[in-house]
Amino acid sequence: MVISHHGRPATTLRGERASAFLRDVEADDPQELMARLTGNYRRGNERQARHHPRNRGR
Repeated sequence: MVISHHGRPATTLRGERASAFLRDVEADDPQELMARLTGNYRRGNERQARHHPRNRGR
Protein backbone atom coordinates (compact mmCIF):
# COMPACT_ATOMS: atom_id res chain seq x y z
CA MET A 1 0.00 0.00 0.00
CA VAL A 2 1.39 3.40 -0.97
CA ILE A 3 0.43 6.54 0.96
CA SER A 4 0.92 9.61 -1.18
CA HIS A 5 0.81 13.34 -0.60
CA HIS A 6 0.01 15.67 -3.51
CA GLY A 7 0.55 12.81 -5.93
CA ARG A 8 4.00 11.91 -4.61
CA PRO A 9 4.65 8.74 -2.58
CA ALA A 10 5.17 9.50 1.12
CA THR A 11 5.58 5.93 2.39
CA THR A 12 4.90 2.32 1.49
CA LEU A 13 3.23 -0.12 3.86
CA ARG A 14 3.60 -3.86 3.47
CA GLY A 15 2.44 -6.92 5.36
CA GLU A 16 1.29 -6.49 8.94
CA ARG A 17 1.73 -2.71 8.95
CA ALA A 18 -0.61 -2.41 5.95
CA SER A 19 -3.16 -4.73 7.59
CA ALA A 20 -2.98 -2.81 10.87
CA PHE A 21 -3.45 0.49 9.03
CA LEU A 22 -6.58 -0.78 7.28
CA ARG A 23 -8.00 -2.00 10.60
CA ASP A 24 -7.17 1.21 12.47
CA VAL A 25 -8.32 3.63 9.77
CA GLU A 26 -11.92 2.55 10.32
CA ALA A 27 -11.82 3.41 14.03
CA ASP A 28 -9.45 6.41 14.13
CA ASP A 29 -8.78 9.61 12.21
CA PRO A 30 -7.18 8.60 8.86
CA GLN A 31 -5.20 11.83 8.58
CA GLU A 32 -3.61 11.37 12.00
CA LEU A 33 -2.74 7.75 11.25
CA MET A 34 -1.09 8.68 7.96
CA ALA A 35 0.85 11.47 9.65
CA ARG A 36 2.21 9.04 12.23
CA LEU A 37 3.17 6.46 9.62
CA THR A 38 4.95 8.95 7.40
CA GLY A 39 6.83 10.53 10.30
CA ASN A 40 5.12 13.86 9.68
CA TYR A 41 3.63 14.01 13.15
CA ARG A 42 4.03 16.77 15.76
CA ARG A 43 5.93 19.09 13.50
CA GLY A 44 3.82 22.20 13.79
CA ASN A 45 1.54 23.68 16.35
CA GLU A 46 0.83 20.27 17.93
CA ARG A 47 4.01 20.64 19.98
CA GLN A 48 2.96 24.04 21.27
CA ALA A 49 -0.61 22.91 21.93
CA ARG A 50 0.67 20.33 24.41
CA HIS A 51 1.65 23.18 26.75
CA HIS A 52 -1.59 25.13 26.37
CA PRO A 53 -3.55 25.41 29.67
CA ARG A 54 -6.62 23.59 28.32
CA ASN A 55 -4.47 20.57 27.38
CA ARG A 56 -2.46 20.31 30.61
CA GLY A 57 -4.64 17.61 32.16
CA ARG A 58 -4.28 15.19 29.24
